[in-house]
Amino acid sequence: MRYLFVHQNFPGQFLHLVDRLRRDPANDVVFICEPNENAIPGVRKLTYARPMVQATTFHDALDFELAMMRARIVEALARQLRGLGFMPDIIIGHHGWGELLNLQDVWPGVPLLGYFEFYYQTHGLDVGFDPEFGEPDGGYGKIRAKNAVNLLALTNPGHGQTPTRFQHGTYPDWAQRDITVLPEGVNLELCAPNPAVRRAAIDLEGFRIEPGDTLVTYVARDLEPYRGFHTFMRALPRVLRVRADVKVVAVGGDNVSYGARLSDGRTWRQQMLDELGPALDRSRVCFPGRVTYETFLRLLKRSDAHVYLTYPFVLSWSLRESLAAGCALVAADVAPVREFVEHRRTGLLAPFPDQRGLADAILEILEDRALNARLRRNARKFAERTLGMEGYLRAYEGLIGRLTGG
Repeated sequence: MRYLFVHQNFPGQFLHLVDRLRRDPANDVVFICEPNENAIPGVRKLTYARPMVQATTFHDALDFELAMMRARIVEALARQLRGLGFMPDIIIGHHGWGELLNLQDVWPGVPLLGYFEFYYQTHGLDVGFDPEFGEPDGGYGKIRAKNAVNLLALTNPGHGQTPTRFQHGTYPDWAQRDITVLPEGVNLELCAPNPAVRRAAIDLEGFRIEPGDTLVTYVARDLEPYRGFHTFMRALPRVLRVRADVKVVAVGGDNVSYGARLSDGRTWRQQMLDELGPALDRSRVCFPGRVTYETFLRLLKRSDAHVYLTYPFVLSWSLRESLAAGCALVAADVAPVREFVEHRRTGLLAPFPDQRGLADAILEILEDRALNARLRRNARKFAERTLGMEGYLRAYEGLIGRLTGG
């Protein structure tokens, strides 16, 4: 079969599917994306330069203008492909950046499977969830405008997929029938628990975690409120005060992936360090920034308590990976997390954003060894039962088969 994938950040959510498909010599896999250094043998990349919006564009329309520019650029590349004789059997991509919007004009009737990630709402989900932050900058109009590409994609030909029931439920009732919930998997072998990790020290550029230390871990792409970084930091002074053996590693960058930046130019990490001051024992807390995947997994497997926090929003892949690694998990008690974590069975659900409640949960999971061991076992069993990569890829191939008729 001939597959055309589209995602501005190759390979994005399609890494495992693309890797599986390219191993079959009967498949021809082409990927349209922005330039990057990532490569998968046997996959042909067709790249485009990211467009730039005008400085005079109204701020609520910035995302939409960029999406429409992407749509036009990708359409032009697709027409070049068609001129060279390439006729895909299916087009698979992410709807978030508008790249798929015009492909129906290039290849009418070709099945299109688009990834629907999140339908923004002004109330009831991420916006207004945290009482510390009021009305979003610029008001609610910008939130509604974020759905412009969503709505165009939903009314275009094609079928949708999304990885969780929570994300599926964010979309309007009339749209849900055309979106399939396709749960994503993890590599259960790579993310498997490894007790041997506990017998060796870990050195993060001078911050050493010795075998006898108790390790609390936190991971996010960027250290920001959407992923509960502020609540996590405010919980640490009490945890460090009660447990003198605890060391903390908070993995993540200093950019902002979701939500707003601070108006004074500081990072959220600096803001929290300034707020906590001497109340936080800095000698026992490490911020290594973004780390290699190997280091990330080693920290998960060494962790005595892993903290995962989020607003009611798209989940991080790290939640699935922490379950597969058999972490003793403390997680935010919000709808998307409850889809994966059952309180006191596969993890502890902590009220969020409640710093005292979070500190209590971390301390309980550190001090109750029987609970800690049970949660680890159950987390791994849950992952083996529901998060296997083979089951995910078979379901993906089944959906492709239904859409292509073969």
